[in-house]
Amino acid sequence: MESSLSPDVVAAIDDLEIAARLVVEGTRAGGHRSPFRGVGTEFQQYRSYRAGDDLRHLDWKLYARSDRLFTRQFRETTDLAVQLVVDSSPSMAFPPTGVSKLRYAKIVAASLAYLVTSQGSAVGLATSGPGGFTYLPARPGTLHRSALIARLDATAPSPAWHQTDSIRHAADLMKRRGIMVIVSDFYDDEDATLRELRAVAARGHDVIMVQVLSAEEIAFGYRGEIELQDLESAERRLVDPSTVRAEYQRALQGFLARLRTGAGSSGIEYTLLSTDTAPEQAIRDLLLGRVR
Repeated sequence: MESSLSPDVVAAIDDLEIAARLVVEGTRAGGHRSPFRGVGTEFQQYRSYRAGDDLRHLDWKLYARSDRLFTRQFRETTDLAVQLVVDSSPSMAFPPTGVSKLRYAKIVAASLAYLVTSQGSAVGLATSGPGGFTYLPARPGTLHRSALIARLDATAPSPAWHQTDSIRHAADLMKRRGIMVIVSDFYDDEDATLRELRAVAARGHDVIMVQVLSAEEIAFGYRGEIELQDLESAERRLVDPSTVRAEYQRALQGFLARLRTGAGSSGIEYTLLSTDTAPEQAIRDLLLGRVR
């Protein structure tokens, strides 16, 4: 059944936080354990040793002082922070009509922020604005979520975006082990981007690449002679789609395969989203992929 929350419908909602809430509710995933939580252990208390307790948890220093055996008890913690990195380069403004890649990326990022904070975890944002790199540290709570989504909503395509620098800065500012989700078309230097993401993963963070492309870029279904403009360099070129379509498709599939292979070989999660996919379906697929 076709979703009632089509990309056009969601993009038309002025309030991005309301749009995010509708998308998250549309996933029907609220009752499940968050796939964005990490499991760790934190010391909670001591209790007297009992036969059969794990000897690794005995506190021998306390035994030396008291001549009594005590076992350290721990509780499970699930407080992994999620850091969103949203590409705001000029190429994200495509297509100029309908739902642009940047608008779709904002919807996806806002929905993830809503989901993460609704389940008690912390979320942060890194993107760029008129003054360059902009960053909100990961925090929990609805007030922080509203501030983050407002910052996200105000993000516009900017030549100030430098993908590898933004990834590096965001990783440097992550105070504890967490999850970095980068939402981008990944048209920047692919080798440099993968190298930087591998460095983030090497620090112990989970890394998720969410590639957003427009339906037009994927299908390249244009007819007749058209003028194309490179949104990064502003270069214009007249092309006949029928003569370049096969070469374009080969180049695109090669590009996607390199990203997918490069991510997989580095333990990085990768997913491709098209702007004509219903946002709640995209979020559902992303969450199910992480659970798997």
